[in-house]
Amino acid sequence: MKLISMVIFIIIMILIYPGCSPHIHLDFMGKDQIQEVVLIKSKSKTKEKILLIDLNGPIGIRQDPGILNREGDIVSHIYYRLKNASEDPLVRGIILRLDTPGGEGTASDIVYNEILRFKEESGIPVVALMMGVAASGGYYVACGCDFIMAHPTTVTGSIGVIAILPSFAKVLDKVGIKANIIKSGKMKDAGSPLKELTQDEREYFQDMLDTFYKNFLQVVYKNRNRNGKTLLSMEEIEKIADGRVYLAQKALKLKLIDGIGYFDDAYKKTLSLARIRDANVIAYTYHPLRKTNIYANTAAQGNPFTVEIKAFENLLPSLKTGIYYLWLPSLINN
Repeated sequence: MKLISMVIFIIIMILIYPGCSPHIHLDFMGKDQIQEVVLIKSKSKTKEKILLIDLNGPIGIRQDPGILNREGDIVSHIYYRLKNASEDPLVRGIILRLDTPGGEGTASDIVYNEILRFKEESGIPVVALMMGVAASGGYYVACGCDFIMAHPTTVTGSIGVIAILPSFAKVLDKVGIKANIIKSGKMKDAGSPLKELTQDEREYFQDMLDTFYKNFLQVVYKNRNRNGKTLLSMEEIEKIADGRVYLAQKALKLKLIDGIGYFDDAYKKTLSLARIRDANVIAYTYHPLRKTNIYANTAAQGNPFTVEIKAFENLLPSLKTGIYYLWLPSLINN
């Protein structure tokens, strides 16, 4: 019985502290430096470029890159590409392709603000192109762009915030394990997975979530009322920002997005905003052998020579403690 209790305790600790789980990442196709690849060559002889940046997967969640991975997490992935684009005078526009259920509140906000900073400093337009899912933090990031386009089958919206505070108190109690906590104040261990939430703690975290939520609403309001155009009032936004998701057609009707189309449509819109007639479509990648066209696997996904062993971390990813701009059903189904 003691052995079983100890095994259960170790499993719980791994779930609580996922950094303890083993992780091996082998990457045999990577290059030492990021490289520019041409995905679509223009029919003219222009040297001007449109940069395609992919944001795939949860933002800032389960992004342990491993010691041999050069990409880092999603935040650094986006930041580095924006930095490279700002240093290349031939880059005239960016298409940010989103396929994400959102993610950590802070990570989503950082990416959003990096897009705003990039546009302000460079004057280069950024068009968001939503793929299968661009919800919650994905929509938050899209709000940093000059134009939001969705595929006809895109699921977006989910404007809201959620706190994930797992508790293993009952499990520990069943196996006869008790955690002794010594603290300096009554709220010091608020949200601890070793105990149940009290009513005071629930109100405490709800107040934090309300602040995150108001920030999200402000981000949507600024995007929907840009360039002197008023599309949505704050009252209208609050009515539709109850956490639910919308298909592209509904999102367009609600004025949450600017258009519905495909890559070619996003490309044409980017050309228009950049005030140019033609451009090569490029990407920055460490994996030029796999990044051969606009639909090829991105550098961070689909590497057949990547082996990741994350033990229990992938079993219950939704149990990581944190505050998220996240459409949780999508993450659980990943």
